[in-house]
Amino acid sequence: MDLSNLKAPAPNKKTGKRVGRGEGSGKGQESGRGMNGQKSRSGYSHRAWFEGGQMPLQRRVPKFGFKNPNRVDYRPINFQIISEFIEAGKLTEKITLADLVAAGLAHKNEKVKLLANGELNSKIEIEVHAASKSAAEKVEKAGGTLTLTK
Repeated sequence: MDLSNLKAPAPNKKTGKRVGRGEGSGKGQESGRGMNGQKSRSGYSHRAWFEGGQMPLQRRVPKFGFKNPNRVDYRPINFQIISEFIEAGKLTEKITLADLVAAGLAHKNEKVKLLANGELNSKIEIEVHAASKSAAEKVEKAGGTLTLTK
């Protein structure tokens, strides 16, 4: 059984009120649309941004700058956070992308960039998508290895 098999109970199958069928029906004359005007006519539909002939907001607001469609966003991870997680036992000295995801430092589809903020107390082997020059130097200085993946 799943959601596609569910059926509404019998009393729940109420039909909508038929409009425009005379005064006695309770929805006669203007059929609940008010009096006259564009919205009372059949076939009326409006776009969500339509403002009745007034200059629309998206055309009034000035546009500037440039949004690069090819921008790559990275999740920054600093040595300070890595050392805290190692001390807490959530990471080991050999860190892969899967370990970072399991520890909650990144999501599975995110790209990770290693930054050099903080101290590196131990020799680590780390796998990331990108790293700053100073972070790479710190890892090499501590005797560890840095692997860059695509």
